[in-house]
Amino acid sequence: MSPRTENPSATQPDPTAPDPTATAAGPFHVSVAAEQAGTRLDRLLAGAIGTLSRSRVKALIEAGHVTRDGTVVTDPSESVRAGARYTLLPPPAVAATPAAQAMNLTILFEDRHLIVLDKPAGLVVHPAPGNLDGTLVNALLAHAGDELTGIGGEKRPGIVHRLDKDTSGVMVVAKSDTAHQALSAAFASRDLERAYLALVWGLPAPVAGEVEAAIGRHPMDRKRMAVVTRNGKHALTRYATERAWGAGCALVRCNLATGRTHQIRVHMAHINHPLVGDPVYLRRLPGAAKAVPQPARDALLAFPRQALHAETLGFRHPVSGEMLRFHAPLPPDMQALLTLLDGNPP
Repeated sequence: MSPRTENPSATQPDPTAPDPTATAAGPFHVSVAAEQAGTRLDRLLAGAIGTLSRSRVKALIEAGHVTRDGTVVTDPSESVRAGARYTLLPPPAVAATPAAQAMNLTILFEDRHLIVLDKPAGLVVHPAPGNLDGTLVNALLAHAGDELTGIGGEKRPGIVHRLDKDTSGVMVVAKSDTAHQALSAAFASRDLERAYLALVWGLPAPVAGEVEAAIGRHPMDRKRMAVVTRNGKHALTRYATERAWGAGCALVRCNLATGRTHQIRVHMAHINHPLVGDPVYLRRLPGAAKAVPQPARDALLAFPRQALHAETLGFRHPVSGEMLRFHAPLPPDMQALLTLLDGNPP
């Protein structure tokens, strides 16, 4: 038998079932059934409410937002007593610091828990010095601001992974604290599928394989990452050549077994196949360029960003458990390069 959960904003046909329409607004009233006696308070409340993660509930208890029969309790590990009535009243979600800015977004999927989108190259994910607005977060606040229930008490989208500014492709963003916690755990445990398409110089040999090499800060340039022998983090990239244009250029599919900063860019440069257009890891004119005929060679050398696209993202829905899988087609600028390589100038 579940503890009774009440929310004044909704009615429950079954008084023993958690309220499926409850939101972070509250207040939430939970009456403890006899068989629930001895359960940790934070576990009981998180399970009964269903829309707040246990870590969020714990923080709210410690901050004094829970009462037991009218008395404030601040110990998340308190063993609950049968018949006790707990009330949790979360503070209102505060407005996020970034301003909402309407932008055109390519939405692949959306429900009340998450948004999956195709991020264009050139769009910064999160505000930072030098990019205080015009970011994906600004756009998401405008797109879904009224539906955001609060991440850690702040009314903002939950960024669980990032793509570099000049990398395009599929991203997932949480709209609730529960979804944010579950998706973050999935990315941390690599319990998901991520595949990228990269246009690289030269033809990898073998045409399919693995690059397993630790990645850390470059010892001489702290703004770059590098394959290192000390103080690095384990990194594993699996790659397979999808298409090749002689010895000059190849389209490679990369699957990430780990998720290190700039992992694909670093690993492909490490095996002497840097990404076309990479402003950080392509340090000199690639010798393979000589094998590419004009006008494709000039276009490849002039490409203004790393030719990297997050094509596929698969994961379990953080609430329903349904397996979801999304694809984003190559963006027009990368597709144009492939067209030139095929000998079909625009």
